[in-house]
Amino acid sequence: QVQLVESGGGLVQAGGSLRLRCAASGGTFSNYNMGWFRQPPGKEREFVAFINWIRDTTKYADSVKGRFTISRDNAKNLVYLQMNSLKPEDTAVYYCGAQPWNSGSSDSAVYFNSWGQGTQVTVSS
Repeated sequence: QVQLVESGGGLVQAGGSLRLRCAASGGTFSNYNMGWFRQPPGKEREFVAFINWIRDTTKYADSVKGRFTISRDNAKNLVYLQMNSLKPEDTAVYYCGAQPWNSGSSDSAVYFNSWGQGTQVTVSS
């Protein structure tokens, strides 16, 4: 099972940008689909973005489409989330998740079996 470590969170003003990074180890990274989820204060964990193992499929939550971009570098075992035009409602703990390449669902946390510890993103108005 792959181990994941997120980084790149922080405090940013509305309209600003951040780039989150998730480093994977302990498994064959290219065999996993990867996703980003977030948990706003007092709310459930929610889907943000997904990229499949061969990078030909991406998916985004409606709330981040056009502002966030997910990408991965299989040679370096890294997945990124570029976040632009940030809004206060993007404030949350962001988690990187991994699922086997043949999993059935791309936007449900239930189908991701490895998680990082999370990184806090705070957007001030």
